[in-house]
Amino acid sequence: MEKIGFDNQKYIEMQSSSIRRRIDRFGGKLYLEFGGKLFDDFHAARVLPGFEPDSKVRMLLQMKEEAEIVIVINADDIERNKRRGDLGITYDLDALRLIDAFRGIGLYVGSVVITHYRAQAAADKFINRLRDLNIRSYKHYVIPGYPANVPLIVSEEGFGRNEYIETSRSLVVITAPGPGSGKMATCLSQLYHDNKRGIRAGYAKFETFPVWNLSLRHPVNLAYEAATADLNDMNMIDPYYLDAYGETAVNYNRDVEVFPVLNTIFQKISGESPYKSPTDMGVNMVGHCIFDEEVVNRAAEQEIIRRYYAALCSVRQGMSESSEVYKIELLMNQLGLTSDNRPVVAAALARAAATDGPAVGLQLRDGRIITGKTSPLLGASSALLLNALKALAGIDQSIPLILPTVIEPIRNLKLEHMGNHNPRLHTDEVLIALSICALSDPNAALAMQQLHKLRSTEAHSTVILSRVDENVFNKLGVHLTCEPTYSTKKLYHAR
Repeated sequence: MEKIGFDNQKYIEMQSSSIRRRIDRFGGKLYLEFGGKLFDDFHAARVLPGFEPDSKVRMLLQMKEEAEIVIVINADDIERNKRRGDLGITYDLDALRLIDAFRGIGLYVGSVVITHYRAQAAADKFINRLRDLNIRSYKHYVIPGYPANVPLIVSEEGFGRNEYIETSRSLVVITAPGPGSGKMATCLSQLYHDNKRGIRAGYAKFETFPVWNLSLRHPVNLAYEAATADLNDMNMIDPYYLDAYGETAVNYNRDVEVFPVLNTIFQKISGESPYKSPTDMGVNMVGHCIFDEEVVNRAAEQEIIRRYYAALCSVRQGMSESSEVYKIELLMNQLGLTSDNRPVVAAALARAAATDGPAVGLQLRDGRIITGKTSPLLGASSALLLNALKALAGIDQSIPLILPTVIEPIRNLKLEHMGNHNPRLHTDEVLIALSICALSDPNAALAMQQLHKLRSTEAHSTVILSRVDENVFNKLGVHLTCEPTYSTKKLYHAR
């Protein structure tokens, strides 16, 4: 049984109550900027065992009659065909995907806002597409000198130029496909227009990390720094909170740096600022819902090590700078972490050394470590999966789950008809073969029944895996890391 240290139901209830109090504070209308992933927050689930990846959506569903979703997308991102790295789709398509996802669970999507609009051809095409789909859209424009030029920003030539977003509910959730979309500016623009119309409204932020009431060097907060190493985000003590209340709170550099400007904008819009610090703007109850500090600390430490290996591989693939690795190394040093704190690493490397080939290790929830090696029929990841399922089912490792007579036709199909050069079966092919064998073989059927037990286990490969194998591990919920090396010395490596 996986150990948990976070009370998810308490979190949903406290978060909902906190947002409702903030709505009441501002007279019945709140623009809530949602940071991070609204769906599938797997980072939070990894560092806070017990946190469900869909917790934020479940919280919103408790307020579905009060909530309205507004999706913000930067016109420059549309023009550049910017893509989400995890999904591989462009931001404009992801906006449509988000609308489908929200509607699919019963949340109301009011409109889409196109920010940084300068009549870009691709943005106009997207606006026309939204119109054809009966989705309302609004244009927001570039304000020179934003966010520093406050007199221009808070004027008819600044926020005043933006189209006013018609909303109908008390909670307006502002979300986006990715960072840099202009969520905060959209909220502030709405406050400006509402104030002109005599409508009382407020602004707040929903950021899961850093957790304001955990210490600056808490593993959960350091794990957030590791996750954003490419953005150069840095946790820091909020000096404005300390000055106002005489207590410490943790925020991150970008919010602290921009707060004086935001404070001035609030004052210009409504005559006074509702907040004394950037931390005050947040509605984050995460820190109140941790009930087992030890479990959470260990999980966050593992996430930092995983981020370290991910950064190493990203540099090896030419997608990141070495500075990201150095930053995460510093975080590991602060907590005294090394690869030795991830036992599956040593096990995988030892198996690779013994077999003189790529190997993969996996640590089950009960602490047992299973390994897999490369063979003429199977890749190391495929062998590992079968070995792990046997161990979980109590099946002797010498008993084959998939006969060579089943594997051979798949190999022939790959080599003779599909143009593949690698004869070994990938993990997806092995699982399909195993599911077919399960129809007639009780051992294969028993092994298939163990798949759910792989969730939240830890794995390490001695080489960078193919995208196929990586995706299978992700879908099974296995936390995977890889050594920053390839199994061959080729210059081009297909993923």
